[in-house]
Order: sequence, then C-alpha cells, then structure tokens
Amino acid sequence: MNAEENKQMVQQLYRMFQQGDIQGILAHCSDDSDWISPESELVPFSGHFHGKRGLAEFFTKLGENMQALRFEPLDFIADGDKVVAMGESSWLVRSTGRRLDSPWVHVLTIRDGQMVRCQALTDTAATVQAFLPEPAAQASPTTQLHH
Repeated sequence: MNAEENKQMVQQLYRMFQQGDIQGILAHCSDDSDWISPESELVPFSGHFHGKRGLAEFFTKLGENMQALRFEPLDFIADGDKVVAMGESSWLVRSTGRRLDSPWVHVLTIRDGQMVRCQALTDTAATVQAFLPEPAAQASPTTQLHH
C-alpha cells in the first residue's frame, strides 16, 4: 500500500472507533500489533498493549474508565508506512466524574494493509489529574481540566 492508501485506511479506523466498531478495528490490526502510550499507575489503559488480545484489552479498559463526549480527528499526514493522526477529544472519567479535554497525536505504522504499531501521545498531566482521587472539599466532581 502507498502512503495515500495507508492514510485512507487509518481514516477508516477512526470512523470505526467513532461508531464503536472495535472488532472492525481489530480486524485491521496485525496479530503482533502494539499500542504504546505513556504509562501511569492511575490510568488503567496506559502503557504497552501487545497483539490483538492486548489491543482488545486496551479498548475495553478505555471504555470501562472513560466515556467519550467528543473524539475528533482533525488532520492526517502520511509518509511511507507511517500515518500521523492529530485530533482533539473530550472525555468523562467515570471514577471521578471529571471532564478531560485533551489534544492527541497518534503515530501509526501500517504494513501490508494492517496496523502494526500505534504510539499514542496526549496531555499526560491533564489525564493523570483527571484520574486523581480528590477530597470532596477541594473540588466538585465535575471539575473541568483543559490542556
């Protein structure tokens, strides 16, 4: 596949995510694919997930812990087997009731029509802050955090 075809495939993956079609996404991932994001003890879906089973675990943990209020890919840049996707998102953290607004960048590697790697970058400080337990006297559970 050329860079433009890779970009179109990645755009399709994001449409699937927006529609909740996780199985469709996994069908476009290699058996030994990797999802990598900065790790935090407070964020259950952070770190390294390997293989289709690992990616399924990532998406399960994401859904269990956050509710997407808005997830919007804004731009895609493709070069060879790499596609960089940039966007913005708003989430509700289920355990704290806090809203998290954050830009994101995903660097995906595509080989033979399948995603083999995704390096996910977000506002890690805001994400950790949204997951921190907070005494009721300090802030309301609907405290908004912005990037």
